[in-house]
Amino acid sequence: MKAIHDLLEKAKVPFEKGGRLEKLYRTFEAFETFLFVKGDVTTRGSHIRDAMDMKRTMVHVIIAMTPVLLFGMWNVGYQHFKAIGLEVSFFDQFLFGLIKVLPIVVVSYAAGLIVEFIFATIRDHEVNEGFLVSGMLIPLILPVTTPLWMVAVATVFAVIIGKEVFGGTGMNILNPALLARAFLFFAYPAYMVGDDVWIYTGLQEGQQLVDGFSGATPLAYLAMGEVERLPSVLEMFLGTIPGSIGETSTAAILLGALVLIATGVGSLRIMLSVVAGGLFTGLLFNLFAVNPFMETPAYYHLVMGGFAFGTVYMATDPVSASQTGTGKYIYGFLIGVVTLLIRVVNPAYPEGMMLAILLMNVFAPLIDHYVVEANVKRRMKRWKSTQLKTT
Repeated sequence: MKAIHDLLEKAKVPFEKGGRLEKLYRTFEAFETFLFVKGDVTTRGSHIRDAMDMKRTMVHVIIAMTPVLLFGMWNVGYQHFKAIGLEVSFFDQFLFGLIKVLPIVVVSYAAGLIVEFIFATIRDHEVNEGFLVSGMLIPLILPVTTPLWMVAVATVFAVIIGKEVFGGTGMNILNPALLARAFLFFAYPAYMVGDDVWIYTGLQEGQQLVDGFSGATPLAYLAMGEVERLPSVLEMFLGTIPGSIGETSTAAILLGALVLIATGVGSLRIMLSVVAGGLFTGLLFNLFAVNPFMETPAYYHLVMGGFAFGTVYMATDPVSASQTGTGKYIYGFLIGVVTLLIRVVNPAYPEGMMLAILLMNVFAPLIDHYVVEANVKRRMKRWKSTQLKTT
């Protein structure tokens, strides 16, 4: 590692102030800090020494998403060969999925990092590690059939409108990855909805789909009122169903949740409150069931669509979520409630997790404001009562 460090130190000279590549210093710095911890130290004031800096936090989230990514790659291949009626090995299924998913991940990172580097150069600030997570989240919440140019456009839109206009990483009020998904959903709905978008069939000459095969997701079956065609709870929990690349397997998502909770990166309060909000609303609908969607057992919603994925990876975004302890409970509970309301009340859009989180991202500062105000009033009341007793 010392040899690499010495090589970087020699290569840094043209990028430093006064060098011919001075304007690209922030780009060079981004690659340098990706390999080594930055050498800058604080010189005044009181500070907390903690090994969990931004880079390590982002790395933990990437590790937590790895089970979801790997399962998603396999499921893409599994659904493809299932659709055309071919029995192949696990390795062939995974290899097929790898070939289809990896370009989406590469394009997402390339498009987003280019924009990050441009803004860092213009503003002369560091390239933050925040996009390391967003660049992985965007592919995981998209159908595998999404064209690569569309992935690039959505990523650029998310980085510019979702982050940079607010000042960059740590200043955004909306989750950039969800903003990319929302942009594609409203700008190119034909590529985001319907039974055909969730499975890459890729039929070759002489091949055809298996008779009766459907690429519909469980939520689509519910929206159509075809409850009898729902996969089993076990299938939905394991994730061997059509859906976005990383959203189908609740089991893989739970593995990621354990990593986030164990490392302290993800908020357990938000995760539990989202689940509580979803179950509460689902049970309420069960009491007044007037259609198949309302009759669906509340716990079904926890393993369908993007509920689990949104709960673990999206709702817990430390920047766009509520910051106060009580606020996190309120924020998460309302996400669960709004998700079920959108799913059940508006069958034309059965997946409500994306809109619920984006909506609550907007209200998160307001929730924190009232939580803080309530705390201040409670403390003032306690102080006044103490003063009266002493006098």
